[in-house]
Amino acid sequence: MHPPPPAAAMDFSQNCLFGYMEDLQELTIIERPVRRSLKTPEEIERLTVDEDLSDIERAVYLLSAGQDIQGTSVIANLPFLMRQNPTETLRRVLPKVREALHVAGVEMQLTAAVSFLTILQDESVSIHAYTHSFLQVILLHLEHRDTGVSNAWLETLLSVIEVLPKETLRHEILNPLVSKAQLSQTVQSRLVSCKILGKLTNKFDAHTIKREILPLVKSLCQDVEYEVRSCMCRQLENIAQGIGTELTKSVVLPELIELSRDEGSSVRLAAFETLVNLLDTFDTDDRSQTILPLVKSFCEKSFKADESILISLSFHLGKLCHGLYGIFTPDQHLRFLEFYKKLCTLGLQQENGHSENQIPPQILEQEKKYISVRKNCAYNFPAMIVFVDPKNFHLELYSTFFCLCHDPEVPVRYTIAICFYEVSKLLNSGVYLIHKELITLLQDESLEVLDALIDHLPEILELMSTGGESSVQENKLSSLPDLIPALTAAEQRAAASLKWRTHEKLLQKYACLPHVISSDQIYYRFLQRMFTIMMTNNVLPVQKAASRTLCIFLRYNRKQEQRHEVIQKLIEQLGQGKSYWNRLRFLDTCEFIIEIFSKSFFCKYFFLPAIELTRDPVANVRMKLCYLLPKVKSTLKIPADKHLLQQLEMCVRKLLCQEKDKDVLAIVKRTVLELDRMEMSMDSFQKKFYEKDLLDQEKEREELLLLEMEQLEKEKQQNDGRPTTDKMFEKKRRDTKTPTQSLPKNIPISVPGPPSVTPSTSKEIKKSKLIRSQSFNNQAFHAKYGNLEKCASKSSTTGYTASVSGLGKTSLLSLTDDSFRTRNASSVPPSFSPNTTLPSTSRGTGNSLDPKSSGSKDTQPRKATL
Repeated sequence: MHPPPPAAAMDFSQNCLFGYMEDLQELTIIERPVRRSLKTPEEIERLTVDEDLSDIERAVYLLSAGQDIQGTSVIANLPFLMRQNPTETLRRVLPKVREALHVAGVEMQLTAAVSFLTILQDESVSIHAYTHSFLQVILLHLEHRDTGVSNAWLETLLSVIEVLPKETLRHEILNPLVSKAQLSQTVQSRLVSCKILGKLTNKFDAHTIKREILPLVKSLCQDVEYEVRSCMCRQLENIAQGIGTELTKSVVLPELIELSRDEGSSVRLAAFETLVNLLDTFDTDDRSQTILPLVKSFCEKSFKADESILISLSFHLGKLCHGLYGIFTPDQHLRFLEFYKKLCTLGLQQENGHSENQIPPQILEQEKKYISVRKNCAYNFPAMIVFVDPKNFHLELYSTFFCLCHDPEVPVRYTIAICFYEVSKLLNSGVYLIHKELITLLQDESLEVLDALIDHLPEILELMSTGGESSVQENKLSSLPDLIPALTAAEQRAAASLKWRTHEKLLQKYACLPHVISSDQIYYRFLQRMFTIMMTNNVLPVQKAASRTLCIFLRYNRKQEQRHEVIQKLIEQLGQGKSYWNRLRFLDTCEFIIEIFSKSFFCKYFFLPAIELTRDPVANVRMKLCYLLPKVKSTLKIPADKHLLQQLEMCVRKLLCQEKDKDVLAIVKRTVLELDRMEMSMDSFQKKFYEKDLLDQEKEREELLLLEMEQLEKEKQQNDGRPTTDKMFEKKRRDTKTPTQSLPKNIPISVPGPPSVTPSTSKEIKKSKLIRSQSFNNQAFHAKYGNLEKCASKSSTTGYTASVSGLGKTSLLSLTDDSFRTRNASSVPPSFSPNTTLPSTSRGTGNSLDPKSSGSKDTQPRKATL
């Protein structure tokens, strides 16, 4: 077509008009097929059905006078008719279905096979009725000339055999099978007989199988067609399970040995795979005297004359080595290991000078076969580690593992990435040997390999950080120097691709990093990246994954200054951001904080910024906040947070009075009803909310422990760096000791020992607290990184609960709130002055509406207020 001229140069000359006419003619030619595809009035009339007909009458009419596509639709809807009206369907519709199937095409036949199977699975009719009405139809179409149709009916019949009684099976299936399995029948009939025999052996006793089924099995194993012999050979496994060990050894094993020497390669392959699957059935003598020589013969022939068995041999090699492990001599053990190593590098040594387009088809087919072999070897690698013993991994299999991780083909690297976690578990303390391969797979150019690896990335990294001989702390800092660059590069590569699900999964798995690397490394290398993804990425699931991971990073950050900076960024850049999209993500973050942190943490830092969004100019933000309000209210405790509850009620009241958007107003009304039905949590433990309150107390205790951890580490650094400050240390010790002694005896304290601490044991107590705080991350962070769980043991929780139960409201709240405030006040950096203070709400303050008092760290403690 000619491109249209620009408007400024429009030419209405005769030549140009002829050009436009040609374009119009081309468009007319394009539209003609569309017009021809429309139905004529006569065709529409034939396809129209009276709307007043019932479902049964419509089905009978369409099967009698309708077109094939309408009949196929009726048969597809047959399970629904059977559920709705089984009696009328069997009486009126099913005879019409039988008539239609006599002349039906492939599509209708396939649909009928599926519908008959669905009716059986739905149990719409009794087994007796199903046998009477449907079984003969299934048996009639088993030998359909189309292979696909025959297989579909066969699958339906095999499912029916599972539920039929023995007498029905004997008369309707087994007796006719004797004639169907004869050589005079077609190949298709004999193939069907093989599969039915394999299914019937589990339904009869051993005597019946030996007398009626085994003669047919032997006959089909000696059939003149290799297809029949191969099919019957694959059913020998099912037959062996039905006849027991003795008959398997005397009947099945000789047939397998003979079939393993068959002239047809597919028959030999079937015999080999059946032997491998039946290894557990045979005793040690049969394995060493009969099966092992056969396996050796298979291995030798696979390279020389029979490459068809090579792929199957590589796939079953792990199972084979496991089944024959006890009977290998040292020489045979070494031979099998060398054979496996040879398969792992098969095809890598061959080099040709042809470009990809010039490779002959037979060479290309051979290379595909070699890739499948190496992929199967990667799949069997964990089994081979067991075969050689993990202690010998470095000597025997490390070079092979290196080759598989650096294989030029993606399917091979993908498979070894899937197996990487199993390999790590088997190596246990020797996992440090494969550190470099982990980095290699993390940096792999294929995202498929990365996606396979990150499925078990948290478990792999935990093994890497805790395995080996060095301590956990040392592992965290020094044993994986290339891990952080590899992780960041992997995330950037996933972000640059279009596979956002891989990116989302990777960000979710990053939640395990606090258990692996230090808090500072996470802060400087990953936290800012999470912020960037939340604010710039266009995929919502990816943004939510980054938000949740950032909250977990914040939860386990060990420096209060860094925590304050992250909180300030969340509030300023998201909660108060110019883009409504960022404010929506702030509400998502608030939801994650409610889930991960304690109630007091959310109320202190995020309660007021969240409810401030009730005045947001964008309706979607206000709507999302309304959905979040019940969770926000659940963080409040009465009476300590009564002032926050009043602010929440005032904001909801304003929304009800001032909201103009009808959709938001409808959600506000529903939310108000839900808020009214909610029962408020009290400061003291309630029986109704006991588990939730206990979990929240545990979260709050862990947050306080982080503050203690930072303070004790600072004191330890000061004492180690300046030994002349012993007086200051004694003063801090007395300040720490005094409020503890003045409290009741049943108040739980974080220092083990008696309630009254003498000055002579204060250093030991601080040392024990420091040791406990340093191991906090390892105790508090378990394998389920996405769901934070309780980290205290059962005994400590019981003692903690017992002490809380005898504690008054005032003393418990004053202990929690005072200690929290004391730590905050002692470790706030100079950069956080009152002018740039974080919006926080201290529970129990008298003047809650005053921004100065709500943001101050030195407000009155809750004990004085109460």
